[in-house]
Amino acid sequence: MQQASRAIESNQQDVHPDVVAAVARYWQSEFQKPVAEHSLAAFREIEALLAQRGKPLILDSCCGVGESTAHLAAQYPDALVVGIDKSAHRLGKHVAHRQAQEQGEYALVRADLNDFWRLAAKAQWPVQRHFLLYPNPWPKKKHLGRRWHGAPVFPALVQLGGALEMRSNWPIYLREFALALACLQIPAKVKELAPSIEPMTPFERKYQASGQSLWQLTATLQTPSLLPESQWAALQEVASDSGNVLELPA
Repeated sequence: MQQASRAIESNQQDVHPDVVAAVARYWQSEFQKPVAEHSLAAFREIEALLAQRGKPLILDSCCGVGESTAHLAAQYPDALVVGIDKSAHRLGKHVAHRQAQEQGEYALVRADLNDFWRLAAKAQWPVQRHFLLYPNPWPKKKHLGRRWHGAPVFPALVQLGGALEMRSNWPIYLREFALALACLQIPAKVKELAPSIEPMTPFERKYQASGQSLWQLTATLQTPSLLPESQWAALQEVASDSGNVLELPA
């Protein structure tokens, strides 16, 4: 019997007031963290695979045990799907999620996304789609900087381009991400998913079984440009008043 999952609890009840400032700060500076050797090795492995296959590239970041990676490979059989996770332990459990009639091609690598995204963005990889499927909320208010949109690697994530899809059981996290994209003049949509969707990850299956609402963000990451500072305050106000959806006109 699957153990029930607790809903996220947070001392933050709305979008964080520092999202816009964090995005602006990191967009206008360079993230200089040294790249770990294992991340560079993973990047070179996929770089060679891309050169050999010549297929459209789909990234499945924070793939965990890789169940979503296999699912996406079956959904997009003409693409190369790359699952990336920092945990060798989680990736080592992938064999349990292989299906008897797998379709498509995928690879799983262990890397720090703070490194891998920067390397891939600098190499201008042709990312067609990018998936970030649970969890990473870091729900305490003081932990904004640990969420992807509040971290110094956020510009690299955006510069990768492609059609982005994120899922979470904490709508504030996705509303914040939509706000971060709006700072770069990229429209995004946040909506609640139907309870009957087929789960793509163990987290999604667990959240469904617990009766939690699940949320999705979609956006096309192209032509980012930092919004003029004179518009930041108004944008933050719109985000705080937007309920579950933050959508800017294209």
